[in-house]
Amino acid sequence: MIRHCVFIRFRSEVSEAEKAAIFAEIAALKERLPGFLAAHIGANVSPETGMDKGYAEGFIVDFADAKARDAYLDDADHRKTGAKIVAAAEGGVQGVLVYDLQLRASC
Repeated sequence: MIRHCVFIRFRSEVSEAEKAAIFAEIAALKERLPGFLAAHIGANVSPETGMDKGYAEGFIVDFADAKARDAYLDDADHRKTGAKIVAAAEGGVQGVLVYDLQLRASC
């Protein structure tokens, strides 16, 4: 399984409604992309002050495998939403952190 983590430093003028619309677009991809298993969306709730480096909101998408993740990355609707994320982020692409993990069965 691939866990695709995206954390965002939104510009201060981006409204809660705009953020919610972006996150809804990500979640809606699950309905039509095979291997898109789950989307987890929300704000950072860690009590470790300052450790988020300003990446206060984001989402995690679980994919069955790298092939499903790659299909998501190549999807036209995902690219449109990705462009909205970059436009809404502080400093553009500098305000977006993407980190993918390959999850393996644990002992």
